[in-house]
Amino acid sequence: MKRVNALLLAGILTIGALTGCGAKADNAATDTAATETETEAAAPAETTTIKIAASPTPHAEILEQAKPILEKEGINLEIKVFEDYVIPNEVVESGEFDANYMQHLPYLESFNEENGTHIVSVGGIHYEPFGIFPGTKDSLDDIADGDTIAIPNDTTNEARALLLLQDNGLITLEDGAGLTATINQIAENPKNIKFVELEAAQVARVVNETSYVVLNGNYALEAGYSVAKDALAYESSDSDAATTYVNIIGVKEGNEKNEAILRLVEVLKSDEIKDYIKSTYNGSVIPFED
Repeated sequence: MKRVNALLLAGILTIGALTGCGAKADNAATDTAATETETEAAAPAETTTIKIAASPTPHAEILEQAKPILEKEGINLEIKVFEDYVIPNEVVESGEFDANYMQHLPYLESFNEENGTHIVSVGGIHYEPFGIFPGTKDSLDDIADGDTIAIPNDTTNEARALLLLQDNGLITLEDGAGLTATINQIAENPKNIKFVELEAAQVARVVNETSYVVLNGNYALEAGYSVAKDALAYESSDSDAATTYVNIIGVKEGNEKNEAILRLVEVLKSDEIKDYIKSTYNGSVIPFED
């Protein structure tokens, strides 16, 4: 009888041990599954990166305001600043960058034609009034025979500068001279103004060497000028230039429907970014309204 009882007890202990092992295995499996779930939850969502080339002011500054908004949506905005207008188009054309933000549409169209590139606009963001600023003279009333005026030398910006000078009575262009006007199309120059043609980024650097300078809005900002406070004359916000010279987001043809880039454009045109532009640039940069 004792032997039977001993065998029964041994059997019970064995079953208990096996059941305990099973419970431990089940618990371990449950713990592993929970850990995997927690890991998946902690892992960041897949992000999309947009590499964008930009002028420092105001373009890169505006993009920095859009960056945290896009990050919340899984879009990483990688901003690279360039000091000129040429390389940002070249790196988009080559595919090294996804987009650029540094130019207006007439300049882009001229660049494409002259260089055989295939860059297109996916949205207009802002407008920068072109202005005439003091050089060695601080009033247009003081202009004298033979004075010098520095202007950008690229096709579209030179024409824009000449049209502004014409609007202020300093020169008269030939009939029909428009967005491609050059100094060779000046019909009347009563003050015998001498024009110093420079790459756009260099114009502000000769303020102490020329009577006046005509500056793109972004380069005026970089030089510390405010259109509203410092310009002797500037394009009005209701002028043709307000729509003609809108600064755009450019991409290589074929990438116009890239969802991340289209979302970037939406953010840049949002009320939040418009408010930033209005409060920061004091009229030197104006949000574009479609």
